[in-house]
Amino acid sequence: MSKKKPFTFWLWLYQLYKWPVYLPHMIINSVVNATLAALFSIVVSPRAGSFWGMMWAKITCWLTPVITRVHGRKNVNPNQSYVIVANHQTGFDIFLLYAHLGIDFKWMMKKELRRIPFIGYASEKVGHIFIDRSSARAAILSLEEAKRKLTGGSSVLIFPEGTRSKSGQMRPFKRGAFKLALELELPVLPVTIVNSWQIKRRGFLNIVPGRAALVFHPPVRTCDYIGRPLDLMNVTLETIESGNKVVYTR
Repeated sequence: MSKKKPFTFWLWLYQLYKWPVYLPHMIINSVVNATLAALFSIVVSPRAGSFWGMMWAKITCWLTPVITRVHGRKNVNPNQSYVIVANHQTGFDIFLLYAHLGIDFKWMMKKELRRIPFIGYASEKVGHIFIDRSSARAAILSLEEAKRKLTGGSSVLIFPEGTRSKSGQMRPFKRGAFKLALELELPVLPVTIVNSWQIKRRGFLNIVPGRAALVFHPPVRTCDYIGRPLDLMNVTLETIESGNKVVYTR
């Protein structure tokens, strides 16, 4: 019991910051950066709009606050298009990736997120891809849209688990991301997200400050797996799982 009391005290104290300070600043942060992202996407280019998405994420991490350790930055070439594949723990994952990945990417997200005020509209203008899971044909059309947008160094981000694990335990992968990578002959960039589930917990705005980590692994060449999406998927899954060892042994 003695170990839990200080932690409980700090969580209680954090509520005094979260509701009167964090929440209003997050609303302002989201509205301002979503508006700028949409405006720059329309007037300049979707890539210019993505800059404001990155700022939105960086400010969110700073406000929470979350300290993030990044491993393997040298494995990411900003001039290369990738199919980025990451494990998916919570809704905070996208803030961590947007803030620290450092390259232009389009996120494949469920279509229900399009209804979020400001953010949904900005996501559409920036070029993020909304997935309709109502049928296999609708999912295929989403992948076709992703193909059209992977130009000029832009990448696509896919969570192959299909849904959040809400813990450190990964769910089985689905093959769509790996079939897309093989069709486009693009390398797969595996990314391990560590401890996001301890920052965003179940419940509305149930966020706590903490530490997270991102591990950017060496890209996997799809030319070595032609006609073998299942093998590509398994190798990527094992690589992402190994990211925890990189973090916890340093």
